[in-house]
Amino acid sequence: MLTIKTMNSGVQALPFRQDSAAAWEDPTSKAGFAVVACILVYLYGSIFARLASQWSHDANFSHGFFVPAFALYVLWDRRETLGHVDRQPAWTGLWLLLSGLLCLVVGALGAELYLSRVSIVPVLGGLAALFLGWGFLRAAAFPWLFLLLMIPPPALVFNQITFPLQIFASEAAANLLPLLGVPVLREGNVIHLPAMALEVAEACSGIRSLMSLVTLAVMYGYVLESRRTLRVLLALAAVPIAVAANSLRIVGTGLLVQYWDPDKAEGFFHTFSGWIIFVVSILLLFAVRKILHLVFDRGMIGPNADSHDSPNLISKPSSEAP
Repeated sequence: MLTIKTMNSGVQALPFRQDSAAAWEDPTSKAGFAVVACILVYLYGSIFARLASQWSHDANFSHGFFVPAFALYVLWDRRETLGHVDRQPAWTGLWLLLSGLLCLVVGALGAELYLSRVSIVPVLGGLAALFLGWGFLRAAAFPWLFLLLMIPPPALVFNQITFPLQIFASEAAANLLPLLGVPVLREGNVIHLPAMALEVAEACSGIRSLMSLVTLAVMYGYVLESRRTLRVLLALAAVPIAVAANSLRIVGTGLLVQYWDPDKAEGFFHTFSGWIIFVVSILLLFAVRKILHLVFDRGMIGPNADSHDSPNLISKPSSEAP
């Protein structure tokens, strides 16, 4: 649909941008949305049911519940900005959609859960580009890509991350405990204390707090930071913070075993120490943000030097949105 604008030099045709609310009132749009939603439920209903079950029963991935919820919150909070994006449906989005469907088929045929689950991201992106345009997908890039954090990595990748974390935590604890008066002998991921032997199992590798803290750092940085550089640095800082905090947890467990009661290495105190360490990790993340602000605001880089990179889109008026 075109509007005609009369100018001194003649007549110029300008594209007409339909209001998003009016477009939604169109019965055809509603019907199309309902059909697409039904197809997605048919394709991914059982996949996401198993995914939610894993979030519920596997503490390593319990943060997965917060990822789609936060993504939906971001989309809702940015509804005015997204409503003003020029919608230019692009057939090239079909390639992204087909690549996602191919991942779904390969994952289903090969019984590869990761491919089946991760296929939802290119499928949703392809649908957005196909019906709403690449501009809309770029505007919604953060919540779209953030969905990747809800999907547990493949077992092979997960094990390749977990085992080095076990060894690192064991080495760190074996080096720190003698400084606190506790003689140790380390064999792989087993720390032999005078009172008993501590095994740094997979659950104690720190992978649980690592994944949860990284997800939290991304959410925290996006909501409270307007500068892309600070957001990235906060997400990266979550990795050493989580690893160091887990090493301190093992050291604390060793001290409890040696100087109090060997039974404290298990049960309530072991679980409670995990929560305490995670809270400490969050506080360290807050401290890192304060330090980064001191460096960026008082150093060579000005307080708003890179604010144009990615303005904070949470609760911003549409006039400030990109």
